[in-house]
Amino acid sequence: MSSVAQVSSYSRPFVRVLVVAQLAIIGAFLAVLLLYLGRMATAGVGPAEMLTGAYDPKDVIPFGMGGLNPFLWLYAVVGMLYVAGALLGLPLAIVAAALAARERDALSRATRTLLLAGAVGGLLVLVARFTPPLLDMHRWWLD
Repeated sequence: MSSVAQVSSYSRPFVRVLVVAQLAIIGAFLAVLLLYLGRMATAGVGPAEMLTGAYDPKDVIPFGMGGLNPFLWLYAVVGMLYVAGALLGLPLAIVAAALAARERDALSRATRTLLLAGAVGGLLVLVARFTPPLLDMHRWWLD
């Protein structure tokens, strides 16, 4: 038995929070994308008509906008994560890639994979969000 303590320069809770934040931002983007496509399909309209104001994103909340409605709270959480993803996608990806590179030996393979997959996914979502086809979705959601 060695008397040398194993010291890691990273915090395990920080890595968990980083992975969860990245995956939550990606999940919120996918949820908004599915709501957008579903609303377009059910209304039978195209992207241009979605921006007219007749198809508000808040209309997809079942049971109205009451404060006790759990679907309203879910909508609010997804909305805040979607907006946070636009602002924090790049910084989270940079921190995750730097941490995975710096702590290569200390992190498990699964953790490194999750960090890098979250970084790549976050960057892809950030780029996709501002491409011309999905820019209408972005405008629709932020309306």
